[in-house]
Amino acid sequence: MSEAPPRGKRFPLSLQQLGSPKAGGAAAREAREAREAREPLKPQGHWQQAAAIKAKAVPPSGLGLDSAGVRQRMVKRLRTEGLADERVLQALATVPRHEFVDTALAIQAYEDTSLPIGHGQTISKPSVVGRMMALMLAAPGAQQRGHLGKVLEIGTGCGYQAALLMQVAKQVVSVERLKPLHDKARHHLVAYPAVRLVYGDGMLGHAPSAPYDSIISAAGGDDIPQAWLDQLAPGGRLVAPMTAPSGRGQVLVLIDHVRDAQGSRFVRSLHEAVLFVPLKSGVM
Repeated sequence: MSEAPPRGKRFPLSLQQLGSPKAGGAAAREAREAREAREPLKPQGHWQQAAAIKAKAVPPSGLGLDSAGVRQRMVKRLRTEGLADERVLQALATVPRHEFVDTALAIQAYEDTSLPIGHGQTISKPSVVGRMMALMLAAPGAQQRGHLGKVLEIGTGCGYQAALLMQVAKQVVSVERLKPLHDKARHHLVAYPAVRLVYGDGMLGHAPSAPYDSIISAAGGDDIPQAWLDQLAPGGRLVAPMTAPSGRGQVLVLIDHVRDAQGSRFVRSLHEAVLFVPLKSGVM
């Protein structure tokens, strides 16, 4: 048996002491560190460790605006508040609203609020857009088709509603009277080739592409323009804000173009109070 080293003296140690299970804990640790110090460096080891860490990483929590998770939370809130059409909810979960607003407002994109988009205009609240889309999809013609068919949108704005409509329609024709917003929407909707953007007076609709199975307006006036009624196909439905009968505030108005044995007529019904920018004529 080898003799223990004098107190305070740790090196050198004999081979037996290095391998002996009875060797002191401190001595064994220092011997191990000495061996590791002599091992060659392996830079690739860091890469291997990084790859292993990445493989074990937990997926993002969905807090980023570019994630589907944050939109799903918005959809969950809207469903809880009464929006029940799953096609509309899916559209809201699909279209990234934050890409349609200014960067400074992107953090508010998935709140149920309207946001300014410049030139005195706003992007509508998701709940209101969803409600209007659900009303159009509930039309007999839309239920039979399974989609909105050809849609006329009055007031393109930043293009967000057009992108949503395209999720549940065959084609969307969208008219905007403000050239800067028309150009902005064209930039935002590059990925939506089935949306046809028109720079023009929305109060005139867009006769060249009429008739339309569905018409929706993002601005409200004292009454529904006759041009919109003329361009609404039989069996079609129109949803738009309009001045309330009391003359105070706005309400959603729904108009169905009915054609039956009694002839062709428009059936109108009024719904909840809303707040939209005023409908104006001309272009700027």
